[in-house]
Amino acid sequence: CDSARVVAFDLTAACSGFLFGIVTASQFLGNGGSAKKALVLGADALTRWVDWEDRNSCILFGDGAGAMVLSSSDDVDGGDGDDESDGIGIMGYSMHSNGGGYKELKCIYRGEPKKISTPGDGTVVHDGSYDLMTMNGRKVYSFATREVPTVLKEALDNAGISVDEVDHLLLHQANIRIMEVVADRLGMPMEKVITNLYKYGNTSAASIPLALDDAVRSG
Repeated sequence: CDSARVVAFDLTAACSGFLFGIVTASQFLGNGGSAKKALVLGADALTRWVDWEDRNSCILFGDGAGAMVLSSSDDVDGGDGDDESDGIGIMGYSMHSNGGGYKELKCIYRGEPKKISTPGDGTVVHDGSYDLMTMNGRKVYSFATREVPTVLKEALDNAGISVDEVDHLLLHQANIRIMEVVADRLGMPMEKVITNLYKYGNTSAASIPLALDDAVRSG
């Protein structure tokens, strides 16, 4: 692979980052896109930003990285039913953003003023940094258990499939209770939900590829 000829860019979306990356990559692979393959990496190092004095939140997070290779297909109709690869791919999706709840889970920019010598009275710039991450667990839990089932149903509708047709559900690995409530509200047994939260904690953008890798390796 000639890395000098590969297009690469960052997409920062925290816990949604990997899914946003997958959907973004799909736009280059399908709908007349010229790319044949895409490598989507999800990585976060949250232990750099947690407040280690806050035992209610610091124990929840971990560092991690995972990746997935996507390939384009000439079969835009999903196959004729005879190929074992039929139905594999991005069949549908739904995405939303709401910045109104930022104060419930945030890592706010913190700039330290620094005066530099320039003609006249000088110029004040800022050395960039961030405060420690803070989270209102109750608010985040309430938001996730309300909105995740809704967006999943939208994605299923866009894909033209029902909950009963889903073999496995892979969610962001944030909180086992959230996953249990989401599954219950979808009417799906927990046996279909892939989890590895107990191994790594919440690794943000890395959680989905790490859990998928565990699932594939375990068969």
